[in-house]
Amino acid sequence: MIALPERDGGKATFMVAFHLAPLALVLLASFVALYSLLNQLGFSGIAKNRVDETPPLIQVINISSQDESVSSIFSDEITHWQADIKRWSAEYKLNPNLIAIVMQIESCGHPNITSFAGAQGLFQVMPFHFAEGENPLDPDVNAHRGLGYFVRALQLAQGDVSLAMAGYNGGHALIAKHPMHWPQETNRYVYWASGIYADIKKGAGESPRLAEWMAAGGESLCARASLELNF
Repeated sequence: MIALPERDGGKATFMVAFHLAPLALVLLASFVALYSLLNQLGFSGIAKNRVDETPPLIQVINISSQDESVSSIFSDEITHWQADIKRWSAEYKLNPNLIAIVMQIESCGHPNITSFAGAQGLFQVMPFHFAEGENPLDPDVNAHRGLGYFVRALQLAQGDVSLAMAGYNGGHALIAKHPMHWPQETNRYVYWASGIYADIKKGAGESPRLAEWMAAGGESLCARASLELNF
């Protein structure tokens, strides 16, 4: 403890500052070192939510390799995009059948379709995901935004395909929530998607779950896609 004299307040203040100066320097140096370390680790404190940023791509656990072929169970409107699906699979390190499932349920391969909510294109991406000047209906642009979002969902879900599908449909915040708190639309989406994926993983020649989706309204969507693609 520093003993302060009873008189000469100016000298006392100087003595306090003199003794505290080394401590201040130590604290300053510690702060600079901590800031530098956090910055290197990516915790700079700056929000990185720019629309044109793509999340880092990682190999996601619990899904098979992107080297797989696209299953024959999908509708003709999806197999029409098979070459593009394989290309996107390599680019985003995703199993091509996951890409095909999302495309099947979202648009059935219709590149120019827009939902009542405003979602657009093959992967039904909302407008706020696109950068100024981008064409949302361009297949590669739409895939870039949609699949980038899906890759991030898989990361957050630690490779759990069902959770990732929920995050894609209803927003990434749903990944941390119990399914009983998901919207009914999301529960249906996950039911269709996870069931189709399970049928593919079993090596089935056809998918009963995809047939259910078709009967529940998918046929109408695919009919519109077929007209657009001139089948």
